[in-house]
Amino acid sequence: MTLLLFAGFVALILLRVPITMAIGLAVLSALVYAGFSDTLYIIPLQVLDGVDNPSLLAIPFFIMAGNLMNGVGMTDRIFNFASALVGHMRAGLAQVNVVSSLLFAGVSGAAVADCAGLGTIEIKAMRERGYPAPFAAALTAASAVVGPIIPPSISLVVYAFLSNTSVARLFLAGIIPGIVVGLSLMAFNYLVALKQDFPREERKSLPQIGRAAIDGIAALIAPGIILAAILTGFTTATEAGVLACVYTIALGFVYRTFSFRMLWQALTETMTITSVIMIIIGFSHVMGWLLAIEQIPQQLADQILLFTESRTIFLLLLIVFLLAVGCFVEGVPAKLILVPMLLPIIDQFGIDRIHFGLIITLSLLIGIATPPMGIALYIVAEVGKVPFEKVAVAILPFLVPLIIALLVITFVPELVLFLPNLILGPA
Repeated sequence: MTLLLFAGFVALILLRVPITMAIGLAVLSALVYAGFSDTLYIIPLQVLDGVDNPSLLAIPFFIMAGNLMNGVGMTDRIFNFASALVGHMRAGLAQVNVVSSLLFAGVSGAAVADCAGLGTIEIKAMRERGYPAPFAAALTAASAVVGPIIPPSISLVVYAFLSNTSVARLFLAGIIPGIVVGLSLMAFNYLVALKQDFPREERKSLPQIGRAAIDGIAALIAPGIILAAILTGFTTATEAGVLACVYTIALGFVYRTFSFRMLWQALTETMTITSVIMIIIGFSHVMGWLLAIEQIPQQLADQILLFTESRTIFLLLLIVFLLAVGCFVEGVPAKLILVPMLLPIIDQFGIDRIHFGLIITLSLLIGIATPPMGIALYIVAEVGKVPFEKVAVAILPFLVPLIIALLVITFVPELVLFLPNLILGPA
């Protein structure tokens, strides 16, 4: 049954069947093969059980907040502020691209939103200043990886639900790794600029930087408000999502960009995305239930411990495996399938679950910028009007700094655990 479950799922993914249908059909075929007579009763029961969790309510509100922030025009202000800060550096607009993604990550919490929202502005500006279009598109896809690491993060909320860990600890744990990823990309841009004659922007004066900061300050303090509300116990993660939505709507009135048409569009997109995520979570719960019956996680843990007792070798094998999975399966559905299977092994090796949460999140995120199925590549190719084949080739060098950052975060756990332990105390 287990072999049929995974073989069916992989085959359907390779045939480009939508992930929701792939999981559902794989589960249905495994149940029928196993001879469950009440299959049509088990599936809806387990699906409803999988989504019946209060912590999942945070997901639609953070998605809604990201859509609203795009709608009220925060992206332009964030880009202008980043340009004022680092535009004068070597490969100026390339560095602006990365810094904008770091700032916007604290607003949207989703890599796709980064690509779609900032991507149009960034690629257009870089092309006009003489940067090769494939380079601009590839950098935009690579920098979008930081989106779901820096809080607030939909992906980390899902992991918290799966691993029974604290959302607040995970949000704090993502800050330093997100900065590490950003710095690795900026260092790579600098090295590339030593060999290529990339233009620099005019250095802004302190008053100009101040005006850009004031213009974008309301957008920049949004993640601080969300994180502070959760850490102080003023709100839960779900209520913080509601607070983010209310705050963004208020900003829309301040910026005079709010409209009911924009609100309706944000609501529509939120409902569509949330529906897909919840269907995936529901079907993945059925898959997890089947695996638990077969005791697959325990068997997998035993086999890996027989193969190696070295924590270092295990982590290296884990990274290779997760990078490969991320090339074909998006982060949320991949986590829903893998986290319940891997947690017993993680516990056996004594790896902190918060640390593992950042490892699996970043590993799978790199997959969105990896050919042939990385969704970020398709988005930047579309918004930047660049042939996909050229973007797929241009992204390859950017994978080097991303993987180096992943290795640093994996083997220096203090980078992940320092802030949670400092602010919330040891777990």
